[in-house]
Amino acid sequence: MTNSERVSARGAGKRQRLTAAAARVLHQQGVERTTIADIAAAADVPVGNVYYYFKTKDDLIQAALTEHAGHLAELTDALDGLPDPLQRLKALVDAWVGQRDVAARYGCPTGTLAAELDKRVEGGLDLEAGKVIRLLLDWTERQFLELGLPGPGDLALTFVGAYQGMSLLANALRDPEIMTREGARLTRWLDSLTARDITPGPA
Repeated sequence: MTNSERVSARGAGKRQRLTAAAARVLHQQGVERTTIADIAAAADVPVGNVYYYFKTKDDLIQAALTEHAGHLAELTDALDGLPDPLQRLKALVDAWVGQRDVAARYGCPTGTLAAELDKRVEGGLDLEAGKVIRLLLDWTERQFLELGLPGPGDLALTFVGAYQGMSLLANALRDPEIMTREGARLTRWLDSLTARDITPGPA
């Protein structure tokens, strides 16, 4: 490896550390409370170096949203390896419940960020957060479509809405077991879809 390649690799490593730290710290502290210095400290990068990679805090927020989208893509790609769409949806519920302690402390990473960004005067980033949620909705809709169920888009909204709701309640009440109970209820609802007429929401 040449010297310029080593420098480039170190730079890419710093950028990735900053991106991962932005996603983590913004989730834990929220947009308004988080400073560039907080993210730099979490990434173990000098504050002055941050501006070489990200000119503004909004650039870091955008990077965090990209990181969340990447994590979602990794998860759904892994789930796509399962042979049955119902299995994939149930496995997604299991993954959500597996993060119950984090959800109870900080809420859903993308959902809380989207809610915060929506309250800002300046526009743009709230729409970017919505795109990440749209990725989840689109993937979920494809699973319901593959199951041959009517109204796959509506079912996807119910499914993702149930996740956002249980994350919000677990966070508001600081009770991770809400995720466990509601996750089990969501799984029962999924099972019911192929066993009886469609209902408007989780049973």
